[in-house]
Amino acid sequence: MRLPPTEDLLRELSPQVLGALVRRHGQFDACEDAVQEALLAATVQWPAHGVPEEPRSWLITVASRRLVDSWRSDSARQRREESAAALELPEAAQPSGQDDTLIVLFLCCHPALSAPSQLALTLRAVAGLSTAEIARAFLVPEATMAQRISRAKQSIKVAGLSFELPPANERADRLRVVLHVLYLVFNEGYATSSGPSLHRAELTTEAIRLARLVHDRMPGEAETTGLLALLLLTDARREARTDADGCLIPLAEQQRELWNAAQIEEGVALITQTLGTAPIGPYQLQAAIAAVHDEAGSDAETDWPQILALYEVLERVAPGPMVTLNRAVALAMVDGPRAGLALLGTLDADDRMRHTHRLDAVRGHLLELAGEPRAARVAYLSAARMTASLPEQRYLALRGARLA
Repeated sequence: MRLPPTEDLLRELSPQVLGALVRRHGQFDACEDAVQEALLAATVQWPAHGVPEEPRSWLITVASRRLVDSWRSDSARQRREESAAALELPEAAQPSGQDDTLIVLFLCCHPALSAPSQLALTLRAVAGLSTAEIARAFLVPEATMAQRISRAKQSIKVAGLSFELPPANERADRLRVVLHVLYLVFNEGYATSSGPSLHRAELTTEAIRLARLVHDRMPGEAETTGLLALLLLTDARREARTDADGCLIPLAEQQRELWNAAQIEEGVALITQTLGTAPIGPYQLQAAIAAVHDEAGSDAETDWPQILALYEVLERVAPGPMVTLNRAVALAMVDGPRAGLALLGTLDADDRMRHTHRLDAVRGHLLELAGEPRAARVAYLSAARMTASLPEQRYLALRGARLA
């Protein structure tokens, strides 16, 4: 999804403007509100009057004025009068061109915030999405999302989190949190957990943009490169994942000519240059797996032994039930569906799999391959009942019905 030029520019400038205001005035919560108002003013004025010569300075000036106005209307106006007057500087004296986007991103993904708060605040403060847009993306009422964002900003204020990059001894751990948040944003956009659409391009687009930004600022971080490669290689298949009616098309049946060749080329180049240059991480391994899928000319040409080997390494590096689930599929393609089903059986007692439909969906697929249509039908219909994604419900229900 390509944004209109104005909207694209505003999303790029949003964290830069916020960073400039917070660096100068402090009070992340008040500055973020002021930036949102400035962005709203720009969406109204720029299409009508043209983009200013210095759009960043324009936004900083408008946001600063909104900040002053809000402080003046505060019940403690008299105590802040001097501060407000001091803020009214000529445009030339506004903050320099320093780009604090990375600092803003690290702050929004601070471990002191809950995972939902990290997601919401990143999308609002760094991606420049409005509260209404974020609420629509996660299918919650706007008031609920507004409260979540407000609580996140208050948490930053109460915790007294500093506006600076994390110290060197904390940076690796903090970067892992940032990458995980971007990974979650992408996944929610690529395979939405609920609702009528299979994917939400506004989320995948923003996740890729922000992953690219982090990669540009920290090019020596192998896992940052791995994440960007993974998102590009996965998103490259987006146009082929549904038919004209919005019904899901599994990977094996997709028209590969619809895949985005430019994204595949970039993703493959990124992961090829990165593997072997640093300790291997989960994003690099997942990107390598995605590259094997994307480079296959057809499903029959997929190098399943290589994919299985990569999943075995991934399970040692970052063990988890979803990795085992995917390894079971690869194992079934190499050693037969019975082998895959045996591995799936090890997940039945895992509490982490009780609330996801994916275990039964994969079981149905492997049972069908094993020539057990009745058992496969039961598994497909069970999976259909468990998912809140309407396209996945339809797909799984149809698979089950076809085996009746």
